[in-house]
Amino acid sequence: MTAEIISVGTELLLGNILNTNAQYLSRELAALGITVRRQSTIGDNHGRLADFVNEAKQRCDLLVFTGGLGPTADDLTKETVAACFGDTLTFDPDEWQKIVDFFTRTGRETTPNNRKQAMVPVHGHKVVNHHGTAPGAWFEQDGHCAVLMPGVPHEMKAMWEESVRPLLLARQSCALHSLTLRVLGGESNLEYRVRPLLENPNPTAAIYCKTGECEIRITARAQNDAEAQTMCRAYAKKFYDLLGDAVYDEDVAGLEETVVHTLQANGLTIATAESCTGGMIAQRLTSVSGASEVFGYGFVTYWEQAKAKLVGVDPAVIAQYNVVSAPVAAQMALGAAKAAGADIAVSVTGLAGPGGGDAVRPVGTVYLGAARGDKVYVKKLFVSRPDRALIRARAAQTALELALRLAQGKTPTGTQVLAESAQHDPAALTALDETLRAE
Repeated sequence: MTAEIISVGTELLLGNILNTNAQYLSRELAALGITVRRQSTIGDNHGRLADFVNEAKQRCDLLVFTGGLGPTADDLTKETVAACFGDTLTFDPDEWQKIVDFFTRTGRETTPNNRKQAMVPVHGHKVVNHHGTAPGAWFEQDGHCAVLMPGVPHEMKAMWEESVRPLLLARQSCALHSLTLRVLGGESNLEYRVRPLLENPNPTAAIYCKTGECEIRITARAQNDAEAQTMCRAYAKKFYDLLGDAVYDEDVAGLEETVVHTLQANGLTIATAESCTGGMIAQRLTSVSGASEVFGYGFVTYWEQAKAKLVGVDPAVIAQYNVVSAPVAAQMALGAAKAAGADIAVSVTGLAGPGGGDAVRPVGTVYLGAARGDKVYVKKLFVSRPDRALIRARAAQTALELALRLAQGKTPTGTQVLAESAQHDPAALTALDETLRAE
């Protein structure tokens, strides 16, 4: 089956809204074995939309629409697609009552234009929306299908998962199973290492790049779900054999989830000391349910005075080596662990820009520390693109990677180690500073 994703809304064309729906649907359709031929965005104009739908339905089997199902005059998707698929719309009293009840619960009154949301296909069928007022719709003609979903992302995703995905899966003559490997590292290096595994017809595998890591989504097609799961697991092992512990987990929302679960499993606690990331590491940890079992303290030490007052960084060390330095990162991590009584602590200090850099420490220079027991592991990170958001995101990601390795009882790669007893030793601090500055 082939598909096109069509996002409807003039606000999308104007750039007022980021279109995350198309990205989500592309991945979901691929997981069902449906080939996405195109993604398109079109404004709220009946004539242009009708022309586009008539062309698109000749190119592929399935049209997937988001947006244009609201009550206003420019919400034209349902009426336009119905006409293109030779269908008409009829008033659905049950849907209207849902809309009335929703408005009553929220202390508002319906207006006449809300009734258009209760119009549903005569020959096709409605797709129930349990999370909003606009039902979706399904149209079918001469072997071509169209499914219409709301543009609001949380409504669209819920409708997809609850109604549309099962509907499409039932039309397939096989069972599909997917799993997603989360892998630390960059896309180009990773793709080169696993390229032969990406060319297999069944199971299939695809790489998706994220900040500081990648996802590898494996999808198997078989006669039944048990067989598809077995195929996925066997194919996943091939990636593990190639990549080792760079594969840090499966089917998780992100690295922070794995860190929290690993800490929980090992009965460990963690603290953070952040400068340029301003609390991003703590935010990611606390986004995971159950984080309170392992995370109690997060220190945002943006000022030099805060580094000294809250986590015990020696002002003389800052004066000698600079606030963005390996010795400062080491003392931040050790001090945070001590102040919080935590088993592990991570720290970050860096230059996120756009100003403030120099020839020795250009924008994008970040030092990180990760303390456990009587040792602290220090790492230098350099992000060559002077993008403040990217630098901060990469720093937070790297700090979580360091935390994961310590929680697993492993030595983080690419780090220099400093004994706690040497954190005030001038010779040890100078050696640490010079080694990492040279990297």
